[in-house]
Amino acid sequence: MVRLPNTSADVERGRRLGALLRRARGERSILDVALDAQVSPETLRKIETGRVATPAFPTVAAVAAVLGLSLDAVWAEITAPEHDLALTGPAETKRPRAVS
Repeated sequence: MVRLPNTSADVERGRRLGALLRRARGERSILDVALDAQVSPETLRKIETGRVATPAFPTVAAVAAVLGLSLDAVWAEITAPEHDLALTGPAETKRPRAVS
């Protein structure tokens, strides 16, 4: 299988994803989060540092679940225009409202 090179947009999304996961992890160690998510600590380290710009969906979903992040919030943050992030703040501070 041939893998296409990452675009600059892919690299930027990967950088934002890594930053979001680092913030959400807080004081927890990479080892603890990785083990809870059943991914290798090195994989999580590479994602957090932006060295893996397009991690596999199951990996992102597992880490997000361990960190208490909704996938909707993660996607919204990593795809938001830069000026929107300055106005709204990080995704982990936003909670979806219940719809009645």
